[in-house]
Amino acid sequence: MKRLTWFVVGFLIALLAGCAPAPSTPSIVRETVTVIVKETVQVTVPVPVTVTPAPTPTLKRGSTLIIARAEDVSGLDPHKQSAPASLRAIELLYDPLLTFDPDLKVIPNLAEAWKWSDDGRALTITLRANVKFHNGDPLTADDVKFSFERILDDKTFAAARAFFTDIDRIEVADPATVTFRLKRVNAAILAAMAHSNAAIVSKKFVTSGGAFNKESAGTGAFKLTRWEPGRVLTLTAHKDFWIPGLPRVDGVEFRTVADDAAVLAGLRAQTFDFGILNDWRVVLRAQTSPLTITRARALGYYALMLNSSRRAFNDARVRQAIACALDRQEVLDLAAFGEGQVTGPATPPYYRANVSDLFCYQKDWGKARQLLTDAGRASGLRFKLMLPSENPTLAAAAQNIQTQLRRAGVETDLEVLEPGVYGDRWYKADFDAALASPNGYPDPDVMLAPYWHSTGEINRIANYRDAELDKLLEQGRATLDPEKRKPIYDQIQKRLTDAVPWVWLFSGYDYRVMQPHVKGFTPLSNGSLINAREIWMDK
Repeated sequence: MKRLTWFVVGFLIALLAGCAPAPSTPSIVRETVTVIVKETVQVTVPVPVTVTPAPTPTLKRGSTLIIARAEDVSGLDPHKQSAPASLRAIELLYDPLLTFDPDLKVIPNLAEAWKWSDDGRALTITLRANVKFHNGDPLTADDVKFSFERILDDKTFAAARAFFTDIDRIEVADPATVTFRLKRVNAAILAAMAHSNAAIVSKKFVTSGGAFNKESAGTGAFKLTRWEPGRVLTLTAHKDFWIPGLPRVDGVEFRTVADDAAVLAGLRAQTFDFGILNDWRVVLRAQTSPLTITRARALGYYALMLNSSRRAFNDARVRQAIACALDRQEVLDLAAFGEGQVTGPATPPYYRANVSDLFCYQKDWGKARQLLTDAGRASGLRFKLMLPSENPTLAAAAQNIQTQLRRAGVETDLEVLEPGVYGDRWYKADFDAALASPNGYPDPDVMLAPYWHSTGEINRIANYRDAELDKLLEQGRATLDPEKRKPIYDQIQKRLTDAVPWVWLFSGYDYRVMQPHVKGFTPLSNGSLINAREIWMDK
């Protein structure tokens, strides 16, 4: 359970609501809103509501599900888009071969089954029968081969290309069977195939010049009807969807609004059925309403990135001192009301390290000062800390980190930048230190290798290279047995936290807020909305 208890949350709600005196005799009956926690713990939050008889819900079909969020779609080509808002729509339009269950284990999707060769260098996929694209054409192995060759083509600029470069060739045995021949064993490729950026598209649609932003060419539960950038994205049910009985609603509308507060206002006005919230302060206010709130531990995380190429941090002892000077739980409590857990470098549930085994995860100012002395930086250490504006969690984290480091004799100057400027400088690694919230992924190789392998496509941002770390990452990727993989990733996390190229802080939660009439949704820790295909409306 979190250090910030629900009693404290209730107290904060009271403060937000004002200080009006309570009546001597309560005139309301209390019901509860259930907050579903990913780790299967359930917490109930008392809220005042009008009592009405609770009918036994009977599954109903029809209606349009209206989803509100502050981010807009930037495009709908599943192989090119990486923004979360685009991916949340794409995963309803396009299906990958595999997907994840609620425990983030890889399970079949368009693939009915898969089989590894004895040497682990050939992966054979058997496709489901009777799967149809939105235009009515059947799915075949040729579409699968075409989709992955499109991803691997440099000209596509595919978001997931780096995860599939171990594919040597793709062979079609028959319309339902496709084999991926690999250059080397790659245990992460199954999880990579479950990503929306690895979705299967219609070969006929793409080669005939189809426009992804005007019509859809997938097998997903919904198909594209209309996209008005900045306003609304409208989807309608795919009547020939391959899962019998799904989807249960007639359509989905994604509404783009100004911010999380506007999402909550629309939910309270019953304009929206479903809201995607990122700001815990708004979620806190939502708990005073008769709304259903799901909370799943996010794979994304918050980190203090230290640029090892800059003079301030080119000595590992200085970076270690920063880690020892910080109480990560204090950062979490003040930046996110304790809504999360202190984390190591890997956030997938099975591969999480025990943080008590990692370097300086307990604050030690004495050790921090000694490390600075040993590095000849006992006085005068000062650096700039870059962060984006309009992110209250990172802003609160930055202020707390600044305060904590000052107690250890280290000064920081906060650089708060407009998001576009911040993103440009972050991508170029143009900073002494930066606060950021990178995405996670269910497989640790997909999550860690791009940053920490010396050939990783975004290693330039991490700006840290270690030959031994390269060997461990390669070993982890080539190990198929999860029980044998886990100790390798424990070593990787220990090596990273010993060297402190970053200070990993905490992971939070993904929140979905729904009207009580929205039923059947199961949240996933990767933030996916794929299970919206199972939603039904009790109204």
